[in-house]
Amino acid sequence: MEKSLDELAGLLDGTVIGDGNIRISGISSLDKAKAGDLTFLANPRYASKVASSLASAVLIPKGVPCPGKSCIEVANPYLAFAKTLTCFLESPAHPGVVLEGAHVGKNVRMGKDVTVYPGAYVGNDVTLGDRVVLYPGVVLYDMVAVGNDVTLHANVCVRERCRIGNRVIVHPGAVIGGDGFGYAPDGAQWYKIPQVGIVIIEDDVEIGSNSTIDRAALDVTRIGRGTKIDNLVMVAHNCVIGEDCVFAGQVGIAGSTRVGNHVTLAGQVGIVGHVKVGNNVTIGAKSAIASDAPDNVQLSGIPAYPHKDWLKVSAITPRLPELRKNVAALEKKIRELEEKIASLA
Repeated sequence: MEKSLDELAGLLDGTVIGDGNIRISGISSLDKAKAGDLTFLANPRYASKVASSLASAVLIPKGVPCPGKSCIEVANPYLAFAKTLTCFLESPAHPGVVLEGAHVGKNVRMGKDVTVYPGAYVGNDVTLGDRVVLYPGVVLYDMVAVGNDVTLHANVCVRERCRIGNRVIVHPGAVIGGDGFGYAPDGAQWYKIPQVGIVIIEDDVEIGSNSTIDRAALDVTRIGRGTKIDNLVMVAHNCVIGEDCVFAGQVGIAGSTRVGNHVTLAGQVGIVGHVKVGNNVTIGAKSAIASDAPDNVQLSGIPAYPHKDWLKVSAITPRLPELRKNVAALEKKIRELEEKIASLA
């Protein structure tokens, strides 16, 4: 597939600088691009690489010069890159049927153009919307409901009665609706608390490989619209996650936690149970949230505190041995002065 630079600029709400008739057949990085490719300059620090790139054209931020190349000037080159990549991406064709070797249970309500690959298991009373794709090894327990344009990759498991919205992508090995970690002490032993709630995944959510979203003990564990979850993330029972959040790999959120909208959790962030994280919060990598976090803050550290303060503390930490030595030397001098003053009295 090819598109002219003018056509791409129209799709990206950008402005062509140079020859709008140039034909573009792909997109690549500045270093790897070849003739016919569109590349992108997301960071002006790398502007010197534009002239030497073999790309036929470049996506650039507004106000940044583009020497020796035809360009599309856009407000957000990285976003424009993503949209261009989507434009050139050829999605795999699915047969739109239940293939031999798949199991489909009783009373399954199935929309149009649903693909169920061999080795997938669909339980009884399941609802599948239009254009759902179930790859090999997918298991849907009884009474699961799945919306339109959902893709469940290999070995995804969705437990009984859980609900998945429209345009959701779940990557291989993820588990939605496993039992929450709930046990009541019974003397020296533990009595399992039945987990009878469900998980609701709202529209446009993406869940990474081997992540787990536990079912609620009684009500609902909810992942809000548009939230993106990386690989190896654990969301415990009865959590409510807001809209358009981004969770990086190995995040762990304990039970009954409330997370607001537009929250970013960097890798390995841990949040204790029964706390509330506000809207528009960013939490740095490896941080631990042990209490409520208000709206519009940036936090880092264990336990987490304001990110700017954490940067200052992190800069001081390597100097602590030297500072300790200096303090000991000062204390010694003070003692010597005090002894001299005492001797003069």
